[in-house]
Amino acid sequence: MNCMRDQVNSKRLPVRKGNMMMNWSRVGVAITLVHTIAPFAARAGASDIDEAIRQHRMGTLIIETKPGVEVQIEQLRHEFWFGAAISSSAFSGRFGPEDERRYKEVFLANFNAGVTENALKWHAMERRQGRVDHTIVDAILAWTSENNIPLRGHCLFWGVPGRVQNWVKQLDDETLRETIKSRATTIARRYRGRFAEYDLNNEMIHRNYYAERLGPGITKQMAEWVKQGDPKAKLFVNDYDILTGKRLDDYVTHIRGLLQDGVLIDGIGVQGHLHKESFDPSALRHALDKLGQIGLPIRVTEFNMPGQRSRYYQNRDLKLTPDQEQARARALTDYYRICFAHPAVHGILMWGFWERANWIPQSSLYRRDWTPTPAADAYRGLVFNQWWTRWNGKAGADGRCRVRAFYGKHRIAADGQEKTVNLDSTAGKATVSFR
Repeated sequence: MNCMRDQVNSKRLPVRKGNMMMNWSRVGVAITLVHTIAPFAARAGASDIDEAIRQHRMGTLIIETKPGVEVQIEQLRHEFWFGAAISSSAFSGRFGPEDERRYKEVFLANFNAGVTENALKWHAMERRQGRVDHTIVDAILAWTSENNIPLRGHCLFWGVPGRVQNWVKQLDDETLRETIKSRATTIARRYRGRFAEYDLNNEMIHRNYYAERLGPGITKQMAEWVKQGDPKAKLFVNDYDILTGKRLDDYVTHIRGLLQDGVLIDGIGVQGHLHKESFDPSALRHALDKLGQIGLPIRVTEFNMPGQRSRYYQNRDLKLTPDQEQARARALTDYYRICFAHPAVHGILMWGFWERANWIPQSSLYRRDWTPTPAADAYRGLVFNQWWTRWNGKAGADGRCRVRAFYGKHRIAADGQEKTVNLDSTAGKATVSFR
């Protein structure tokens, strides 16, 4: 590169709040990097994964200034979604003021994207016919908008019969169709442009009450009704037991069928719940490869480690030993590395990060007292250290620097000035001039 020095500096971990950096002492959470974690990938293709990350997650920053001028680059946020589910309890007063403050602060320090855990679900918003409660959805959207957090809307519909309200089941077919249309159009209009994307109808390959009642064409109509309310709405399918490989072929057939039928699907959601204490790396890679052939962006939408087939799902009071905590941290590291390296994956979102607000408490990054687990250290070591651009150097004789950097937003200082720039994966490079 055309620079006098090329140096990645500092092992400190930055903490992101919106687009700003902060010190962990301000949020009262101690961070200790776990340097002893050796990912599974280190024993099976680590160099291939690292090369794929460099190829698919990094571009080039070109800085133009005077020859010999010192240049500093600091990343502010990732383009890739490192997100988490947002609990309704944090916006309803159930946590209490101090835990609510901590919850929001720690979320912003760790994640750049969110998903509504329960707030947008139809049965949560309209338990009784005609009594729609927008309060929590509105509050979450106001907070994520204020903090520049893109938000997934999970989910507009959920056709698994046990998740369909009894009053909906009691409607005749014509009224049911009109009620579905009303739900789709009114939500889309009310929140037009505010949700980054929606899960259209959750877990359709397992059961779809609406299609069973009204025929398979109802899915296409659902999507069209949402697009009527918000033409720019991005609609995802979302299902489970895919990344284990157990329902992968079914899901691919299902998605291709929807697309052939003209259903307006914009992306593929895959849940990360259904493994045990760890996961099968080869099954994960194979599933992502096969889904990637469809040509739509993939989000890993609901990740827990350990997962739903672990002993911890059956017994929420079990505690992990120190060795088990370290093993969990290694498994999380392996999982994230594989997903981050895959070009079709656009993000991964945890389904809970705090022990008090996580359906599998042992899969949390933070304990009830807000102390971090080894998995939190491992996660932060990846996102804010290994995959975070920090660079100091001097412009070459031509007054230029060409620096490889992770896609996302960066702050650049040179010649007594500061500028921010977004390094976008679509373009692959960005030029900043201080001349």
